[in-house]
Amino acid sequence: MWQPTFTLLRKVIIPSIKANTKLFYSSKSRLPRSTVKLTLVSASVGVLVGAGYGGYTHYKINVKKSLAPVENEEYPFLQTAPVYRPHYKIINDGDTSNLQLVLFQYRTCPFCCKVRAYLDSRGISYDIVEVDAVLRQDIKWSTYKKVPIVLAKVDGGYQQLLDSTAIISVLETHLRDKSSELREVVQFYPVTRYLNDAGKDTTDITNKYFIMHNNAVPDEREKAAENEEREWRQWADRVLVHTLSPNVYRTAGEALETFKWFEEAGGWRQSFPGWECAVMVYGGAAAMWIIAKRLKARHNIKDDVRQSLYDAANEWTGAIKKKGSRFLGGEQPNLADISVYGVLSSIEGCQAFQDLRNHTDIGKWYDDIKNTIGRKMGKVVAATAHA
Repeated sequence: MWQPTFTLLRKVIIPSIKANTKLFYSSKSRLPRSTVKLTLVSASVGVLVGAGYGGYTHYKINVKKSLAPVENEEYPFLQTAPVYRPHYKIINDGDTSNLQLVLFQYRTCPFCCKVRAYLDSRGISYDIVEVDAVLRQDIKWSTYKKVPIVLAKVDGGYQQLLDSTAIISVLETHLRDKSSELREVVQFYPVTRYLNDAGKDTTDITNKYFIMHNNAVPDEREKAAENEEREWRQWADRVLVHTLSPNVYRTAGEALETFKWFEEAGGWRQSFPGWECAVMVYGGAAAMWIIAKRLKARHNIKDDVRQSLYDAANEWTGAIKKKGSRFLGGEQPNLADISVYGVLSSIEGCQAFQDLRNHTDIGKWYDDIKNTIGRKMGKVVAATAHA
């Protein structure tokens, strides 16, 4: 829901307002209020004009892998830690993982929410860096420009982990067998680079839905459970997540309310300059209202977009009811439960989520897993130190 919007803002809007940089960075404007208002309105108009082209560029229909050569790359490894500013820490006194992790995120990005849900479900302590969605200063050190990014301290340096699904699989593989170091585990999840049909350089992670084992899994029931878990993790990424944007940006008013919630939930005003918050809220809402219409067509969302969201929720709860258990994983959530919860938690403050609770049976499962993860999660502590 986030990446294309702020790529558009950064490439289209920010260059157009560089002439006013001193005004925006100033703690107190010396120009009349009307000038500031005019500047922000102009920025929003820039979004509206550029969104059509930006939406086409970033959401081209049916993007697939081309026949161009595929290259496998090494995971980025840093000898020294980059400079970053943690906004807060999750500290769990019972954490036995021995992991030292930093999560670079957008607070309400569904893929970032997936990673947080996983880390919290495993009781892991970690730092969180809320990335500036327009300028993205906090990830300038990385050649990979999407979030989430997880940086793990390992022997000899810092291992960068990419892609929300791959991050979860890599960490889960390591936690199940700590004799395998993270730098060894990532070799089972090669970074693949290729050109898609649009000629755009694209990165993906091979095997990202698989949890690796040192030995073969002899139990047929366990094999079936792992297959089911993989299928639903893929469903969360390929079906469920695509129902969100057309719903939370269904109307201009709903898009604005959604971005205002993003601003509140992400603590933007405490972390970023006021001008940037205004661009993110008003410019982002305008852009995503337009782009969401393209997403609706791309992913075959029904004209009544709410119904597509309800259908997805009913498909998920139907699978759990068929099993006759609290979660898809049984009495405890598995990685599919965690992934679906993470995706849905990204819209918890939106009207679409309230409508979802009112028109489906998702509420009980959602509350159960939220409480289950909450009991394992560490405490949130504000952080101001630099790495």
